[in-house]
Amino acid sequence: MRRGTNLPAIGGFNQSVVLDLIRRAPTGLSRVEIAERTGLAPQTVSNASRRLIEDGLVVEAGKQITGPGKPRVILQLDPLSRYAIGVHLDPTIITYVLLDLRGNIIAHERARTPKVTTPTSVLEVITATIDALIDSAGISREKLLGIGIAAPGPIDTVRGVIVDPPLLEAWRDVPLRDYISEATGLPVILEKDVISAAVAELWTAGDEIREDFAFFYIGTGIGVGLALDGDVLRGFTGNAGEGGTLVIPSAGLPEHRRSDMLGHLATPQFLVEQAVDAGVLKTAPEEHDLSAIDDGFSELVALAEAGDAGAIAIMERAAGFIASGLVSIVNLLDVGEIVFGGPAWSRFARRYRDRIADLLSDSPDRRTHHRISIRDSSVGEDVAAVGAACLVLDAAMSPRPATLLISN
Repeated sequence: MRRGTNLPAIGGFNQSVVLDLIRRAPTGLSRVEIAERTGLAPQTVSNASRRLIEDGLVVEAGKQITGPGKPRVILQLDPLSRYAIGVHLDPTIITYVLLDLRGNIIAHERARTPKVTTPTSVLEVITATIDALIDSAGISREKLLGIGIAAPGPIDTVRGVIVDPPLLEAWRDVPLRDYISEATGLPVILEKDVISAAVAELWTAGDEIREDFAFFYIGTGIGVGLALDGDVLRGFTGNAGEGGTLVIPSAGLPEHRRSDMLGHLATPQFLVEQAVDAGVLKTAPEEHDLSAIDDGFSELVALAEAGDAGAIAIMERAAGFIASGLVSIVNLLDVGEIVFGGPAWSRFARRYRDRIADLLSDSPDRRTHHRISIRDSSVGEDVAAVGAACLVLDAAMSPRPATLLISN
């Protein structure tokens, strides 16, 4: 839990501490409870609360009698006082969400990524969809804090640029952040998709905060996000989490593989390729037809669920690859919880979640033998889009010790 400080020069930080605590308590908190939990002086809590009420972020929501003395006034977040938009640009699917201040989804849209070669055409579609989402929700743009964009890496977070994503043709050095900001008139944050996913898990956790976990993300590609002590690891350039580059031990690898990396063994594209090679799927989609590949993956999963032996063998092998990669992560980072999510995960999870958990637990290559908690994302398959919007909310609301540093 964040602790406050009573120094007078940092009221903004304390205000964020108080706001973050209130938003995580659905039934609200009294000023006395806030002071007890944060270590702030009662007067500091009163001053921060007053400013939050004046800004419309917090409301007084009745009184609570706890014994003799004056009843305590309960403070609650006003979730409809501000909003944020999140967009997940995946090579296969583009997802849009509009969140209120508590992280609830107010509006949602999803569409296949357009089959065009010019990024500008896709950006025009994204901008138009954002405008339509705002209009359909009937909210004032004045209440929008901004837009978060989750995109595949590598990205340049300083310039707001997608550098050269392997599955988005012609998207080299595309100024995504500035284009969307200029087109919508709203501030924009650009973040890598797996990092956004981990942020979503942290931000929507409510009062039961899980501050340490690895997030295994599977969509068009594979990523591994890491949360430590309530913060997401971004890396030196903001591109941490390239889980697809994990090298898998050689036993059981399929023939004709591109490499021994997990991203070339257990993503939808390469599972479909394996299924075609094995004769499980009859037609091979074109390499860059990601929509057809996604449909082929759904067909492969359906065949496995129907009992097709070839499809089962391919999916079982993929579960083993994923578990093997996770063993390396657990050995390296000593994590106690792994969260699974992403656009393709729900299709894996129906049959292979428990299998992956068992393989991870029983692996002879484990160097630590504590129990590892395995769970699906609490947000669902739109976790990256939700996380992108949460980044906007987080930037506006969450306490950051860096704000205390004296700048030039």
